Amino acid sequence: MKILDIPQSGKRGVNVSQQGRNGQISRALALVSNPRTPAQMRIRTTFQTVVSRWRTLATADQLVWNAAAAGYQSVSRCGTSGPLTGQQLHAKINCTNLLYGAELVDVPPDKPAFGALAVTNLVAANAADVITLKLTCPADPGATTFLRAAPPESNGRFSIPEMRVLGPVPAAVLGVSDITGLYSATFGMPKVNQKIFVAVNQVIDGHESIPATFWAVVPAAA
Repeated sequence: MKILDIPQSGKRGVNVSQQGRNGQISRALALVSNPRTPAQMRIRTTFQTVVSRWRTLATADQLVWNAAAAGYQSVSRCGTSGPLTGQQLHAKINCTNLLYGAELVDVPPDKPAFGALAVTNLVAANAADVITLKLTCPADPGATTFLRAAPPESNGRFSIPEMRVLGPVPAAVLGVSDITGLYSATFGMPKVNQKIFVAVNQVIDGHESIPATFWAVVPAAA
């Protein structure tokens, strides 16, 4: 429920505080299920791999990461943030690398300069009951532009759901990148009147640009 209190976040006894859309929220602590799904196990294995790699680094290499981390701030929580530690930066960079199929690195990479995102829109079409999902791409997305997506949602939803990485955005042909196969291979083909959410961003040397989110509703057959 919504409450009036000082900004706070986290668990205290049997209560959990967090920021909601309309203010401070307090709720009862709920035990999260642990079904050990393949997705859960992949994330845990990735994190374990990165932590183990950090422990193998020489002290001099760890100090290099510590120095680089001073230029990175943590995500703001309740209005406060601070510089990352070297281990946190190492984990941030290398977990991202593994998520997107890149190699682990032992030296902190420079911050990249992200260019303009090639993708500008998502279009869902239905020609004689053949549904297609395509991204409008006035420019070539290149190998560093990646697609996230969520399973088909109700047409009435507007809040952005959780998404998973599907892979690099396919090359554009005549200003359009067809993601139908990429999407359906993970979630199956959507149905008429379902809403499709996708997010696109650039990933370079373990750094991610701010994602651009798009949605489209699958129309009836034309």
